[in-house]
Amino acid sequence: MNENLNPELPENNLSEDITNQPAEEVVKVQSEVTTETSVAKSPSLTKDEIIEKLKNLATQSEVPPRHEVESLKQAFYKLRSAAIEAQRAEFVEQGNEAEAFTPAPDPSEDVLKTFLNDIKEKRASQAAAEENLKEENYKKKLQIIDSIKNITESSDDFSKLYKEFKDLQQQWNEITLIPQSKEKELWKSYQIYTEKFYDLIKINNEFRDYDFKKNLELKTAICESVEKLVDDTDSVSAFHQLQNFHQQWRGIGPVARELREEIWTRFKNASTAINKNYQTHFESLKGREEENLAEKTAICEILKNIDYSLLTSFKEWDEKSKEVIELQAKWKTIGFVPKKVNNQIFEEFRSLCDTFFERKSEFFKGVRNEMDENLEKKRALTEQAVALKDSTDWKSTADKLIAIQKEWKTIGPVPRKFSDAIWKEFVTACDYFFEQKKKNEYSQKGEELENLAAKKEIIEKIKNVDESLDPSELIAQVRALADEWHKIGFVPFKEKDKIYKEFHQAVDAHYDRLKVDKTERRFESFKSNVRDNLSRQDNPKRALYKERDHLMHQYNKVKSDLQTYENNMNFLSISSKGASGLLKDVNNKIENLKTEMDLLVKKIEALDENLNELEK
Repeated sequence: MNENLNPELPENNLSEDITNQPAEEVVKVQSEVTTETSVAKSPSLTKDEIIEKLKNLATQSEVPPRHEVESLKQAFYKLRSAAIEAQRAEFVEQGNEAEAFTPAPDPSEDVLKTFLNDIKEKRASQAAAEENLKEENYKKKLQIIDSIKNITESSDDFSKLYKEFKDLQQQWNEITLIPQSKEKELWKSYQIYTEKFYDLIKINNEFRDYDFKKNLELKTAICESVEKLVDDTDSVSAFHQLQNFHQQWRGIGPVARELREEIWTRFKNASTAINKNYQTHFESLKGREEENLAEKTAICEILKNIDYSLLTSFKEWDEKSKEVIELQAKWKTIGFVPKKVNNQIFEEFRSLCDTFFERKSEFFKGVRNEMDENLEKKRALTEQAVALKDSTDWKSTADKLIAIQKEWKTIGPVPRKFSDAIWKEFVTACDYFFEQKKKNEYSQKGEELENLAAKKEIIEKIKNVDESLDPSELIAQVRALADEWHKIGFVPFKEKDKIYKEFHQAVDAHYDRLKVDKTERRFESFKSNVRDNLSRQDNPKRALYKERDHLMHQYNKVKSDLQTYENNMNFLSISSKGASGLLKDVNNKIENLKTEMDLLVKKIEALDENLNELEK
């Protein structure tokens, strides 16, 4: 039995009604979903925008999808119908009879029709070109059949004939589109001469058996794939995949004669099962159409019964909007309704949804100006908060921000699309300042307590210095501990005087016992005063530089006085009357000035150490 001449091929064995019906159902699915989607996406398109979109579709190189053009056309005529109804209402309000009303012509409708005709002509041109291509392909395939026929009658070398035959097969498979009415007859002729090539010519058994074996493997693989599709729950997808497998089957050569009937029967049985599932699927869809209509009618009734007088706040409108959106989502999950009422029920549903959202828009528009004013007020407060967030004037800035926050609470709502952003920016600026203020307070308090404990520890060490040590070694230890004490930072303000007094009492106890000179004590007192004064300064560095300039001025003055006394020494004569007492007096002054200069140098060096610490 010829496997490819069997009249029960899956793509040909359905009745005309069954074959056409699924295609119509698919178109209906696409039409309803596309129409609803298009309307949902562009409910506010104007006539000019619709015409502009049609213009773009008409001028593009490709033919636009039919559903997209139809969606724009329906949107235009919806606007046109609304305009006519408005004209009719105005005509009647003026005291005229409704039957006498004639709508005014719309020039944009002629423009619309022009672009629709352009698209229609382009689609017709494309269809004509496709038909011409099919006719050309048909002629090419006839030529290929003639070439295969000639090969079967040729006595040339088999290797050469075999190569020519494979090339012709490749050419045949590369040609796809041909007139559907001629496809079956053309395929029969091709199959007859293809089998003649294998059956009538005395070819090399090795080539023939190898080819038959490979063809059997390919067809067996196709059968396995098609058999898996029988259990696929998506019968529509399985049906379309089956068509591809049929194309592949036709491109594969014959198998051994004794296996042809068996492999073909296996493929045909699986194909028949898939076609049956496909047909059953669409029959079940038809049975549910009335149920779907009832569900969609119920949704329309819910939308009709919305009491708009009860929607008086944003919250109420938002809650009702969620309900309407849920109804829209539910609508999309409901399948087809009877074709004769499909457009009617959908137009009613769309009109009810449009009415709801138009009423909502009117409500929001009424309070939009007030919300815009509130937005400007909150933006001004936000700018103030952002400007203050990096301030370190903690007390004053905190008071200002608290006042700003209180003012914020007195301002009403702002447009929702700005609400989160403006609030986030405002609260972020406020939070940042108060977090930094809190960190500063914690850090400063903790550090000051640590410094207080460290200074107390050093005071105890000073008190416990071994008094049996050599005086110079003891003084060195006390000075080292004093230097360490001075390097420690601030302590809590209420403890400052007390800890300072304890420190000097501990140091003075050693200095008094060892009779340390006043210069050393003055230096130690100076270092303590410097540290103490820094805690009271808003700008410590500037205060240190000011004190350093003062000390440098003193140093230069003392140095000048010293040079004057040293120069005067040259004029004094020991042999002069009373010169001995005067010389002694001048020497004492020179020594005092040198001591004072040494103290000033130490003070300047101590200031430099503090400046270096501040600059780290």
